[in-house]
Amino acid sequence: MKEPSINTRATRETLLARLFAGLSVARCIAVLGVLLVAGTARAQSIDPRSYSNAPIGIDFLLSGVVRSNGGVPSDPALPLTDPKLEVWSGFVGFAHVFELAGQSGNWALIVPYSYLSGDANYLGQHVTREQSGGGDILARVTVNLIGAPALNPKEFASYRQDLIVGASLAVSAPTGAYDDANLVNIGANRWMIKSELGASKAVGDWILETSGAVTIFTNNDAFSGGHVREQDPIYSLQLHAIYTFRPGLWVSGSVTYYNGGRTTVDGVLADNLQDNWRAGATLSVPLTRAQSVKLSGSNGVSARTGNNFSLLALSWQLLWDAW
Repeated sequence: MKEPSINTRATRETLLARLFAGLSVARCIAVLGVLLVAGTARAQSIDPRSYSNAPIGIDFLLSGVVRSNGGVPSDPALPLTDPKLEVWSGFVGFAHVFELAGQSGNWALIVPYSYLSGDANYLGQHVTREQSGGGDILARVTVNLIGAPALNPKEFASYRQDLIVGASLAVSAPTGAYDDANLVNIGANRWMIKSELGASKAVGDWILETSGAVTIFTNNDAFSGGHVREQDPIYSLQLHAIYTFRPGLWVSGSVTYYNGGRTTVDGVLADNLQDNWRAGATLSVPLTRAQSVKLSGSNGVSARTGNNFSLLALSWQLLWDAW
C-alpha cells in the first residue's frame, strides 16, 4: 500500500483536530447519553452545542459514567419528599453524520446500565430502594435546516459557523428495569418523545445557543401496583454560552427552564405541576486527534415538586471516518 505523503498526513491531522471545535454528533451524544443513563432524557436535560456542522460520514463511539444524587432524575413528578437517591450509570453509544437536503444531520443511539439505591418519604412513610439493570434506550435524530451545509472533510476545513437553525427528535423506549411493586425504578415503563427546535450563533470565540422543546409521554399502565398513570407534556427552554479556547477545548455555561408535566393516576389529578430551573456546565478536552473527554455537571436551582437532583458525568468519545 502506498504511504500517504507528508502533506496528506498533515492535512488529515489538521482536519481531524478542527473537528473538535464544532462536532454536533459528539456533543449531542456526550450530553444526551450522560443524561439518559441517569434517567434524565426528559425536558430537564441540558444539551450544549446540539446544533452545528460536521463532515459527512464521520462516526462516533462513546462511553462514560454518570452519577446523580437527590431526587428521581427520570421523573421529578413522583410523589416523594426528602429524596436521597443515588444512581450510578455506565453507557455506550454510537452516532453517524449524514446529509439531508444539502445540510448535515446526525443520528445517535445510547444504551445505558444503571444501579440505583437510597431512600425517601412517600405519604408519610420512609421507603428504601435498591435496583440494578439496563436503562431505557434512547435514539435521537438531529437535522440542521440552515447554516450547516453538507461538506466532506476537505471542504469542512474552510467552513466557519455563522447562524445555524436545526431540529431534533428523541425517543426513549421502555426497555429499562422496572418493577411495578415499587414507586422508584431505573426504567420509566413508557415511551418518551421529545421534539426540539434550536438555533446556534457564532460571535468570535463564543457560540450562543437557544432551543425550545416539548416532551410527551405515553401512559404507564403498571404504575406502583398496577395503576394507570398519565402525564401532561413538558415544555422547556434552554440557553447556552460556549467559549472555545482552541479546537477541541471548550467550556459552556447553561440554564434550562421546564414547565408542565402534571400527572393523573387512575383519573385523579395530582398537584405536581413542574415549574423548575436547572443550571449546568460542560468542559470538553481533546486527548488525541481522534479522542476527547467531556466533564458535565448540573444542579437544580429551584423545583416546585421538591425533587431536585444533582448530576455529574464523565464521557469519552472516539471518532473515525472512511476517507
